Amino acid sequence: MQIRGWVPQGSRDHVGFCHVTGLLGVSAPWKGMEPEEELPLQRLDKLPAELGLKLLHKVIDGICGRAYPQFKDYENIWDSTEWINVLEDISKFFKTVIGKNKDFEKVIEQLNHLSSDHQKTIMKCLKSRKDEIRKALLGEIIAISSAQLQDFDWQLKLALSSDKIATLQVPLLNLDLDVKENGDIKQYSVEMNKEELQNLINSLEAANKVILQLK
Repeated sequence: MQIRGWVPQGSRDHVGFCHVTGLLGVSAPWKGMEPEEELPLQRLDKLPAELGLKLLHKVIDGICGRAYPQFKDYENIWDSTEWINVLEDISKFFKTVIGKNKDFEKVIEQLNHLSSDHQKTIMKCLKSRKDEIRKALLGEIIAISSAQLQDFDWQLKLALSSDKIATLQVPLLNLDLDVKENGDIKQYSVEMNKEELQNLINSLEAANKVILQLK
């Protein structure tokens, strides 16, 4: 595919909603051993049940643009490295469950390695904060996709030959885009064959599906 004009890096990196990751992480393997999969939110095992609700709500506050919990309040439970992983694990968990619209009951079934108190607390946070988390995720997508399509034009042509093949007869689509970025209108011109056009359509449909799930 030939592209004339600069394409913003963010638009390439974030098509398809790549910001949200899966529930499971993989620990570093020892030599000669298979990698071991970590259980979801496994590090919460160290946390006393009575502190769970406060921690989870504070992490969700951070996801929603407010202050995250502070290490000094939990340094007697985790070391600094573990603390970073704890925040990352909890954030990824809530973003994945809400962003992918997972069934809460099935998600809790995957947490049977945690105490029943922790499971109840997680379910309570999912139910009470789901709308806030969904709104925060939608805001992240909007921030990533700040460029707006103002207008477009297309033209279909037939490539009859090339420097290697005498006769091609390959249909090509010329797509001209007027994109508004930071108040300025920039023009991009893209030439695509049938396969590349289908890939573009699939990417746009996937992105639209994610946005609809978050509304």
